[in-house]
Amino acid sequence: MGWKLFLRDYASFIVFQFLLVGFIMVLYWLDGFRNVDTAIYSFCISLVLLTSFLLIRYLMRQRYLLKISQLPKTMEDVLQKNAKTPEAVQAEKYMHELYRLYKHELQSLYAGQKRHDQFINQWVHQMKTPISVIELLLQDERPLDKKNVQEEIDRLRRGLDMVLVNARLENFEEDMQVEQVTLKTIVTATVNENKRLFITKRVFPEIHIEDDIIVASDSKWLRFIIGQFVTNAVKYTFEANKKIVISAIKKNDYVQLSIRDEGIGIPASDLSRVTKAFFTGENGRKTGESTGMGLYLAKEICGRLGHELNITSEVGKGTIVTVTFTN
Repeated sequence: MGWKLFLRDYASFIVFQFLLVGFIMVLYWLDGFRNVDTAIYSFCISLVLLTSFLLIRYLMRQRYLLKISQLPKTMEDVLQKNAKTPEAVQAEKYMHELYRLYKHELQSLYAGQKRHDQFINQWVHQMKTPISVIELLLQDERPLDKKNVQEEIDRLRRGLDMVLVNARLENFEEDMQVEQVTLKTIVTATVNENKRLFITKRVFPEIHIEDDIIVASDSKWLRFIIGQFVTNAVKYTFEANKKIVISAIKKNDYVQLSIRDEGIGIPASDLSRVTKAFFTGENGRKTGESTGMGLYLAKEICGRLGHELNITSEVGKGTIVTVTFTN
């Protein structure tokens, strides 16, 4: 198979060599040089040289031709190195790099699928809790407690928002529209969306943001990440009558938004890992409600929007989440 492929590859070269030798002989014949023996001798020498060249060329390419003439059985077959000519060596380098890129993309797809499956499994498990609570409330013969039902519905809504954001993150650039937004408007709307959570936990929000502070961001995604920070701040504030202070400062080349709570704080051992996927940490085990995806998604979104996210915390005193918007 290898020699057939070689001949097909060099067929045009062989034809060209014969045409070239024939043209030279015709040229000498027309010029008056008509020695037939010399012409035959020249033709034979050309044929020997051509055959020798093709034979040496074939021997150099034999192993490479045999490899590419057979269909591979595994992807690792492409990693074999049999080339000797510069063209074949470069072709092997190209194939090796192509294999590396393919393997990297495949690993990314597997990692993304695994992360998605794990998230869905955790999310479905946690969504069973509010559904079970609502079912128990409906089975109770006493008048329906609308407040408790609404709390569970809010938990379901936040869970649905989380899974939708996780799904949209794969096509983030197609669902992004950066514009000039008023920061206070976004923050106020987010706090109002979670007002029942504040009331239930008896935690009070304070907003200290000037009306003229404008940042370049996507309003929908920005509301989601601020919502994550606010709900986390409320969820991990176990004592009543505590405050969550949301403030912003404006400098020449950046705006810094801070969300500070008076909750239980994050242990130093967990602080560097709270933005990793599925990491719940010590605080997540206390509440039993954490999927470990909220801060991960917030970190991913901040990175894609070009915002810088920083989290500082002290156990027993609270946590400060800072988002920096650069001009």
